[in-house]
Amino acid sequence: IVSEGLAALAFTGVEVNLVLFLKLVLRHSNAQAANTFATWMGTLNICTLLGAFLSDSYLGRFQTCVLFQTVLVLGLVLLSLTAQVFMLKPGGCGRTGRVCDEPSRLRAGSFYLSIYLLALGSGAVEPALASLGSDQSETEDEKTAFFSYYYVALNLGSMVAETVLVYVEGSGRWVLAFWISTGCAVSALVFLLGGVSKYRRIEPSGNPVSRFCQVFVACVRKRNLEAPSSGAELHESDPDGRQQRLPHTHDFKRLDRAAMMTPSEKTMLSLKGQTPSPWHLCTVTQVEEVKCVLRLIPIWLCIIVASVAFAQVLSLFVEQGTTMNTKIRSFEIPPASMIIFDIITISTFIICYKKILSRKRQIESPSELQRIGVGMAVSILAMIVAGLVERNRLKHADRGEETSSLSIFWQVPQYVLVGISEALINVAQWEFFTSQISDGLKSLGLGLSMSSTALGSYLCSIIVSLVMKVSSRNGKAGWIPPNLNEGHLDRFFFLSGALIACDLVLFVACAKRFKCIQVLKKDNTEK
Repeated sequence: IVSEGLAALAFTGVEVNLVLFLKLVLRHSNAQAANTFATWMGTLNICTLLGAFLSDSYLGRFQTCVLFQTVLVLGLVLLSLTAQVFMLKPGGCGRTGRVCDEPSRLRAGSFYLSIYLLALGSGAVEPALASLGSDQSETEDEKTAFFSYYYVALNLGSMVAETVLVYVEGSGRWVLAFWISTGCAVSALVFLLGGVSKYRRIEPSGNPVSRFCQVFVACVRKRNLEAPSSGAELHESDPDGRQQRLPHTHDFKRLDRAAMMTPSEKTMLSLKGQTPSPWHLCTVTQVEEVKCVLRLIPIWLCIIVASVAFAQVLSLFVEQGTTMNTKIRSFEIPPASMIIFDIITISTFIICYKKILSRKRQIESPSELQRIGVGMAVSILAMIVAGLVERNRLKHADRGEETSSLSIFWQVPQYVLVGISEALINVAQWEFFTSQISDGLKSLGLGLSMSSTALGSYLCSIIVSLVMKVSSRNGKAGWIPPNLNEGHLDRFFFLSGALIACDLVLFVACAKRFKCIQVLKKDNTEK
């Protein structure tokens, strides 16, 4: 738990102001900075798939945590050295109003290498570290308590970074902030290694993706066979029920061929006592595992589109904030620190939501899909509010300048709404993707839920590029120009809201058609 809190502090210290660093130090435009950030965040979240795969298949959870926390440290060390030695030239640059000299390609390449090492280390360690912690729990109550404390630690670490380190970076002391993040990452690794002799370790269970591929290969090999009329004709092993089994279902019937037994395979099983290769004959449970994943894909695709709103919090929201009035008397508020309202909202909403449900147990709690749908509706509202705030900001824009007299606290509602949306969608999809898939593919379910945010970031980057390409024709400034006072960021927010609204309609249609997973108990009854 302590290791996660420190690692979150280290990572967030770089993440929260990366857009400003790109603009002030690497001299990126608003659109370039937003695209670079979205791509980087997408890579970060895709790396969670790599971490989940390696921890469950080959390395084990502890070794995966040590490996990628070391990568995290190396990335931060390289970033700190690159910023200190090469990038912050001339001295005192890197703050609002004092842009640095444009770095050479070699120096910029060193910077990009460092932040992508950071993305690899931070992204890949997340599923492994959470799983390692839950492995130490013996009861369901202990696991629930662990994940609660784990989430609190993550948010506390992020909150410290988004208040203390954001202020340090906002004053132009980037090198100091990066070295503080590096120290926290080293401390996180030390705390992790401190319990090496006490951890309960679970051995890797093998490659879950190979079982997925075996079904398709076996199905293709038997493509000329006639589909079976009932599940009783299909192959299943483990009759004693020592392992989790899934009953046969009637959708995706073509895949059932993978579990059909040819005469030669029947002979091998009944007379010779041999088991055919899984690349030729699969079990019903294997086939049903694939069906479970295929049923999840439409829901997963809808969540990817909804995640476009989350990708804007640390990019376009921050860029919008930099053009607003950030002063309270003599104190200047770093625009990136406004995300603290997002974090506080997420934590407060989840705690209050759980307490309300625990007090009113007679009320049936909303299902995971219902919570995801409500979260999408809230994200639409967040985009509309962000667009209205931007229109109001433009009315107060200073002529000939890049700033506006409108207070940055007008952004609070959009951060709060995005926080509620994140709490509803992310927590619900975690529960949904792990509950609607078999035990043998839990890591794949976890990877799918985490990768939705990643692909949402990539989608946001693509949308920004397309919007700028279309809106900047005929010499126009475009919707997201370097000077936002000359653009129409409000239209982009409204476009995002409209896109998520269309996505919500598709999501409701998919949710109504979704069939929940069934599991065979030891007495062969379904649950």
